[in-house]
Amino acid sequence: MIKRAPSLVEQVQSHLRQRISNAEFDDGRIPSETDLAGDLNVSRNTVRDALTRLEAEGIIYRRQGAGTFVNQAVHLVKTRLEEVVPYESLIEQQGYTPTVKLLHATEQPADAETRQTLQLEPGAPVLEIQKLYLADDAPVIFSRTRLPAAALAAPYTPADLRLPIFDMLPRLCRQELGYYLSELLPVLATEELSATLNLPEACTALLSFSETGFTPDNTPILRAQSWFRSDLLRLQLIRRAPQRL
Repeated sequence: MIKRAPSLVEQVQSHLRQRISNAEFDDGRIPSETDLAGDLNVSRNTVRDALTRLEAEGIIYRRQGAGTFVNQAVHLVKTRLEEVVPYESLIEQQGYTPTVKLLHATEQPADAETRQTLQLEPGAPVLEIQKLYLADDAPVIFSRTRLPAAALAAPYTPADLRLPIFDMLPRLCRQELGYYLSELLPVLATEELSATLNLPEACTALLSFSETGFTPDNTPILRAQSWFRSDLLRLQLIRRAPQRL
């Protein structure tokens, strides 16, 4: 397996993002490109590119003649939909202790939708994994993931299947997750979902992610659907206005 190491710009971007998260910059002011380049022993161009990426994410903003600053409104957002994070981390970000339960894992023929999305032959089997995520022992997320059985390159254990998908894919399939194509849907809870998520009677609406996961070379590698309890979890999306010319 060939795994691409993060570029220097990506490393600086990640480093600065972590420092921002740790509130290490006084008054939210980012040091100059020259100072950052000296501290990190990289070129100013590398720092400039990393800052440009952080600005595109909405994490920082630049004020002409004044400098570069942390976007405090964005910094306070705990869980952002445009970021792909393990569900365990999502639960932690909201102040809960996460637990993962493996409910079901079996190989079965792919249904028509999964077969078409993952470009499988008729009758091709998939491994279906169902997991329940708890927040302080309360069920908050139910997920169902399907992987092509032909992609499984190693034996697996229940402990492997409880791993976040970012860790599970390399272990089971010798593949990396590059990105998701996601559809966000409001849905009404079925009796099965109500029982699985232990929903109160007043909570009938759920937030659902229907997603296809791709490898970095754009090969579809998984289908996933997740259902979130909207009464316990809050997800936020940052929408940036278009830049005026």
